[in-house]
Amino acid sequence: MKINLAPIKFSNKAFLERLIRDLKNVFQVNIEILDLFLDISDSYSAERKQFYSTKILETAIKNTGQTEGKILIITEMDLYVPVLTFVFGEAQLNGKYSVISSCRLHEEFYTGHTNNELFYERLLKETLHELGHNFGLLHCLDWDCVMHSSNSIEEVDIKGLSYCGHCRKEINLL
Repeated sequence: MKINLAPIKFSNKAFLERLIRDLKNVFQVNIEILDLFLDISDSYSAERKQFYSTKILETAIKNTGQTEGKILIITEMDLYVPVLTFVFGEAQLNGKYSVISSCRLHEEFYTGHTNNELFYERLLKETLHELGHNFGLLHCLDWDCVMHSSNSIEEVDIKGLSYCGHCRKEINLL
């Protein structure tokens, strides 16, 4: 098994390297940076000033079908799905593809103050969350579990930074 991190319009290499280390510790698999060029311009909504996450995933599926392992697209662009104002990410349940946005994970988005440690913790939580869906996990009722659903940044901050015992068992991390 392999997990590919595919940065698209995500420029912070230090956070990517840290993410690779932390993901290797959790999943015990090979984690690599996938140099991926995707034309996602058709996923942009000028009206919303956001990118449609499902269309980004569709574009990735069309252009990376032969790539081995999971593919997690990481972007700084703001994402949405039509029924929600925004999403932190989207993933195929039991699938290969997921996307997360760091846009609304930055503390300065809410308060104007930079907090790199808080940003990284949020980035790691959402990465683990979307990969959990790729590995077949549904949303968890346990607030301490990273698989708890998050519809606001406060909910991201409240939930834990790891999988609960039940979720760990479901994806064989025990």
